Amino acid sequence: MNKKIVLWLLATVFLATASLSAAQKPAQVPRIGYLSAGPSGRSPNIEVFRQGLRALGYAEGQTIAIEYRYAAGRDDRLADLAAELVRLKVELIVTDSSPAARAAKQASKTIPIVMAASGDPIGTGLIASLARPGGNITGLSHLSPELSGKRLELLKEAFPKASRVAVLWNVANPDKTSDFRETEAAARALGVQLQSLEVRGLNDFDKAFTVATSKRAQALITLSDPLTGSRGKRILDFALKNRLPAMYGEKGFVEAGGLMSYGHIPADSHRRAATYVDKILKGTKPADLPVEQPMRFEFVINLKAAKQIGVTIPPNVLVRANKVIR
Repeated sequence: MNKKIVLWLLATVFLATASLSAAQKPAQVPRIGYLSAGPSGRSPNIEVFRQGLRALGYAEGQTIAIEYRYAAGRDDRLADLAAELVRLKVELIVTDSSPAARAAKQASKTIPIVMAASGDPIGTGLIASLARPGGNITGLSHLSPELSGKRLELLKEAFPKASRVAVLWNVANPDKTSDFRETEAAARALGVQLQSLEVRGLNDFDKAFTVATSKRAQALITLSDPLTGSRGKRILDFALKNRLPAMYGEKGFVEAGGLMSYGHIPADSHRRAATYVDKILKGTKPADLPVEQPMRFEFVINLKAAKQIGVTIPPNVLVRANKVIR
């Protein structure tokens, strides 16, 4: 056989084989990171986020890959976890709190970051404005400072004789500083004396509770964040043991046995975060996506908890609840 023909046949077979191999090679799926300041495991919020992705046509492990990193209430771990995600070359990072978003921003100025939850992203310097966030961060804000005063108002309306209210909050979280200041402003208007129970880490709660007991707190407000959330049962047990009427920032506390909560609906923001992920993966820049604010808020009351601590919720407060656990 002619040498040229042989070479041509070999080349044809090689190209056909290469084309077949390329066709058989699975397409690379986008890989994103999920950076949480809370404990590991499938929390309801994360499940809602994954449901949001499925509704948009993404199947985890098939058409999208997610790398999860959890700080378990230790904000000091967030920087290392964010750096891990950057080294993995994820296409974007989803965060569940302002401390997590700040760690992600410090780890990368180019990888898009979607905030599934943040309290005061402007005041903490994460974004320039809600309409034009700028940089590589966008997502959702839950307006926590504006809600803090409302929580104290509802607590005072339910228990008008409570003049000394302890406020448990994570002083290391800049969002909570805004929350506490808003609570202070409401306290001055209502004639309430606040007792600041400051925690920075997992080992600070016992000391904080000792202070509340020694100062004879008559009610408790917990400013919700991943740190206080990681000690939810400990907080609920303290309120029950000391028969303290308590107000929380998320209904999860009330569903677990707490008395009252008022705030945004976390599931809403995590579901919406999936739409931000979808748009960014399809080419939209974070700077071109305005930061959204919540449209719905919930006031939840647990009458079982009220009975346990021996208090009665006035009818005028009870009628305002969006949900009553009986």
